[in-house]
Amino acid sequence: MDEDISIINANTRKEKIKNFFINNKKYLIVIISLLLVIIFTFFLLEEIKDRKTKNLSDKYNNITINFNNSDKINIKNELVEIIKKKDSTYSPLALYFIIDNEIQASNQEINQYFDIIINETNLEKEIKNLIIYKKGLFNSEFQSENDLIKILNPIINSDSVWKSHALYLMAEYFFDKNQKQKAKEFYNQILDYKKSNEKILTDAHKRLSRDYSE
Repeated sequence: MDEDISIINANTRKEKIKNFFINNKKYLIVIISLLLVIIFTFFLLEEIKDRKTKNLSDKYNNITINFNNSDKINIKNELVEIIKKKDSTYSPLALYFIIDNEIQASNQEINQYFDIIINETNLEKEIKNLIIYKKGLFNSEFQSENDLIKILNPIINSDSVWKSHALYLMAEYFFDKNQKQKAKEFYNQILDYKKSNEKILTDAHKRLSRDYSE
């Protein structure tokens, strides 16, 4: 008797499942089709992204390899095109190449390129902070203290691994301008920050011992 009941229950379950698929066939087809479209679109977008990255990589490498034999104006235009692609890898590299090789560009232009990368490019948090620091380093040669602090504030007011670098940059900036009290405040912030880079911490100690000892 129990065996008969089990068979009946099993057949009932099978019938219910069969009826479910029959009654909802259209909905299931739509759902499966949508899933397939989503999966296909995902892989298609990834393929397009990979191709774009490969094209940027080839373009950047071609520029750097042939740099000495090329017209700097055309080189600059090509590098700016890469910057404007807002690629997390090659846009920063293109900007660094312009700066390091002194390819003709005004300070205002350079800062505009920095802003494209910092504000409009999808970057990991600490990569973005590194680029902000590099922008501060670039501007430290000509910007006022207020403008430089404004650039570096996102790092100084954070818990970034680049915080001690930004503090040291401000300290050295004021020290070079003979504003030693302001410089001392930033050196002391480095000493107080528990996550300061070891070399930065050592350099701050040396500066305070050498130039502020009474």
